[in-house]
Amino acid sequence: MASWLNVLRRLAVDTSSPRSEEDYELLPSSNGSPAGAGARKWHQRRSARGLLYACLHLFTVRRLLILLVSVPLLLVLGVLWSGVPPSYADIRAFERNLPQHNVSLAVVAARTGHEPKYLRFPGHLWGHGLNNILQEILLMSQLAYLSNRSYVFEDYVWSKLPFPYTVYDFALRPTRMPINAFISGPSAGGPMPGGAQAVSAEFWESVCPKERRHVLSTEGAPSAELGAEGSALMEWWVERLKGVDESCVEIEQDSLKDPIFHRILFGTPQVLSLWPSLSASPVLTDFMWSPLVQSAILRNFPLLQPASAKALYSPGTLPGLVAVHLRRGDFKRHCARLSGWGSAYMGFNQFPALPDKFDPVPHNTSAPALLQYYLEHCLPEIPQIVERLHAVRAERPDLNRVYLLTNGWGWWLNRLKDALRKDGWADATSSLDIQLDAAQSYVGMAVDMAIAEKAEVFVGNGFSSLSSNIVMLRMAKGLEPSLNRFL
Repeated sequence: MASWLNVLRRLAVDTSSPRSEEDYELLPSSNGSPAGAGARKWHQRRSARGLLYACLHLFTVRRLLILLVSVPLLLVLGVLWSGVPPSYADIRAFERNLPQHNVSLAVVAARTGHEPKYLRFPGHLWGHGLNNILQEILLMSQLAYLSNRSYVFEDYVWSKLPFPYTVYDFALRPTRMPINAFISGPSAGGPMPGGAQAVSAEFWESVCPKERRHVLSTEGAPSAELGAEGSALMEWWVERLKGVDESCVEIEQDSLKDPIFHRILFGTPQVLSLWPSLSASPVLTDFMWSPLVQSAILRNFPLLQPASAKALYSPGTLPGLVAVHLRRGDFKRHCARLSGWGSAYMGFNQFPALPDKFDPVPHNTSAPALLQYYLEHCLPEIPQIVERLHAVRAERPDLNRVYLLTNGWGWWLNRLKDALRKDGWADATSSLDIQLDAAQSYVGMAVDMAIAEKAEVFVGNGFSSLSSNIVMLRMAKGLEPSLNRFL
């Protein structure tokens, strides 16, 4: 505080302080004024130099060194204030102890000619959000299932730094997490009815050393970029794998430049051709959220207000609850780009049976009109959200509670909640209201998705992979298509 007071004192004009021997009054002129304009300018220059000298005196070498040391220290303390993420060592131990991860049995099977066949995708997607990666996981494990091979599942990788944590949004974040922290079921090593159980990459490394690996390239494969249907792409790979006898097979791919299942596939109706096979596969029929995710839902049952606790354990929905996905943040820029690209809804948001369609053609009269149409569906404002949910409730009067899946700011959510309650909703809660422990907090997006999957009605953002995955999982459960709506 003393330093800041000294600064203020130096910047203030203090006429009562004694003058130095170099600071003297100018002799008056014959008419009583100071001795000329030149003298006034000289005095102003002296005052400016004095202010400059005061500032330079403040920033001494010692103070600059202290500043240089203290700023990084404060940043480190700010990052550590968020806490050190858990290691998920218990979940890793669970994965290692899965029955199929018995190296001794695998060695014996290899000697007797009954070794399981494995399929790994070392160029899998990483550094992206959960839903981009989940889309790829489901189709990769489906390919392994159709090829009668064990899918090799990987960690969820946010960063490939050789450290357990990285910094994201001024907080520590795990560089990688076991996939069983997010999901359970066949794609994560669970039972695979009628197929081979998936194994971890760690187990693969122990039974498939480099000299035993047979590498397949993507050369000649159909491309979603060139308009290939998802079913044609899947069938091509199944046929190619039929002619491979080696046990340890990996497909060489670049997750960004040349992936097997390109992001374009998930963003177009081409992916829907996979639905008849995928919806009947254990990959989806036996898909589950992890026990860690489910524990968070059970912990927050007062917010969800089920009529009976049984509703939380049963495969049905939570009556009266509508879940709404409101993507903010980067979508403030992304939605405008979607308009410029002429983008449609994500692939699984284009099921023909879904009631809400996106048709920008009638609004293509001008760029502003088209952008406005996109924003209404991609980044709606509070009055538009209230109006949309009012219309959904008018069709299903039993709806009385709203859960908001969102990355929006708290002040904005509070305004939205107040507006929804004024419109007649009994309650409105959001992602920010959910209580999560340290381990659950890093799977919070999966918790949101699990709640949306169980809601009686889901209102999604058609341009989002999160909404697309929720719609896909709800359709796989056999819920009526009319229970899936869009903003």
